[in-house]
Amino acid sequence: MASLEEIRKIRLEKRNRLEEGGMNPYPADIDFSRTLQEVGENFKDGEEVDLVGRVMSIRGQGALLFFNFYDGTGTFQGVLKKDTIGEDKFSLFNENVDIGDFVSVKGKLFITKRGQESVGIIEWKMVTKSLRPLPEKWHGLQDTEERYRKRYLDILMNPEIKELFVKKAKFWKVVRSFFEEKKFIEVETPVLELTTGGAEAKPFKTHHNDFDIDLYLRISVGELWQKRLIAGGFNKIFEIGKVFRNEGTSAEHLQEFTNLEFYWAFANYEKGMDLVKDLYKKIAQDVFSTTKFKLEKYEFDLADEWKKIDYHDEVLKQTGIDIISATEEEMKSKLKELHVNYSGGENKERLTDTLWKYCRKNIAGPAFLVNHPKLIAPLAKSKEGKPEVVDMFQPIIAGSEMGRGYSELNDPVDQKARFDKQQELLNAGDDEAMMLDDEFVEMLEHGMPPTCGFGFGERFFWTLAGVSAREGTLFPLMRPKE
Repeated sequence: MASLEEIRKIRLEKRNRLEEGGMNPYPADIDFSRTLQEVGENFKDGEEVDLVGRVMSIRGQGALLFFNFYDGTGTFQGVLKKDTIGEDKFSLFNENVDIGDFVSVKGKLFITKRGQESVGIIEWKMVTKSLRPLPEKWHGLQDTEERYRKRYLDILMNPEIKELFVKKAKFWKVVRSFFEEKKFIEVETPVLELTTGGAEAKPFKTHHNDFDIDLYLRISVGELWQKRLIAGGFNKIFEIGKVFRNEGTSAEHLQEFTNLEFYWAFANYEKGMDLVKDLYKKIAQDVFSTTKFKLEKYEFDLADEWKKIDYHDEVLKQTGIDIISATEEEMKSKLKELHVNYSGGENKERLTDTLWKYCRKNIAGPAFLVNHPKLIAPLAKSKEGKPEVVDMFQPIIAGSEMGRGYSELNDPVDQKARFDKQQELLNAGDDEAMMLDDEFVEMLEHGMPPTCGFGFGERFFWTLAGVSAREGTLFPLMRPKE
């Protein structure tokens, strides 16, 4: 078997022969009358067509050449006959076209003796001469890291991968259409921030040379900015955009991903739950054509009743720990007993969250987690009569949290006190705690109406599609090759 360098050398020689034969191996102007999918769907025997595509296979029978080519929409067969196209053009193709090359052809549609719809070539041109071979059809790219690094080849050789990302595009299209139909206005907020807000996560830090200040890449889709817009008179808004979190990689986590957040003035978290339930059912039906899913050990139907799960009661039921009265040492002891790593933080907020994350893996859903303790939700409004609990909800599906929403805290005094508490956590070494934003508190002092906010992201798509975070991302971040 020839080495890659030997193959490249041979193909470079073919490239040179094409140029010597008067054919540009990389032309800019390409003529084609329709896609290969359109030809297949509207085949007319005897019609003259101009087509273009990448050669995926070639086989020869003396003065006959058959090749299949692919244009991203479909595959079609081309046939070259020496006595039809002429010996020179036939030989130029036969001796210099490889699998992986892009060619354009002019010819007439016909059906072969074996019943194969084909195009009989009258003229052909090289569109792009490939210098490296494609992976073998039956072996392809076996190494997962190599697949992600060369995603273009992964998509080319595996149609199901392309279909996954077609579905992902439809996923966000359905989301956008849903909110537009509900009269929400799409907005854009900053990606670079002086202080991160809207979530508890470790941010990426960068530097603004012109202002000579440090900035952070946002960890939420502009939560504190969107609330400013609510205060300014926008009543129903949403944003779809990238967020960045300088954290670990797992089947459910990446450092860069797409999220949506919406804010709805004069609505509370209960109205938000109803809206989210309708949204999730529509996504499932429109993108996956079903509301029923079976994923590993989980089986659920998004059209079923969404039960409400009390945060405190569920943790108590599964672990025996009362998160309100338990000490940090009791929580640590229980986590050790459960073989759960809590190295991400040892304060009560982090320990409480870690206990819940252990419990959620045992819930298939669909369900809403409610009645969260205030210490883990610094931006949510306290429940009337229960000040240590907040009006918050999280969809729980297949053992994971598929979003977060709440009746937004609009009391500036309470918000400042909670920011101060988060600052204490930051000072104590908790790099996921929320940063103080005095300008946001100032906005609240001017007055923000009661509001429901909610955010969710790609994890919901990854889950319904049954893929990992990296598999469901076109170009996941890769370590440089050594």
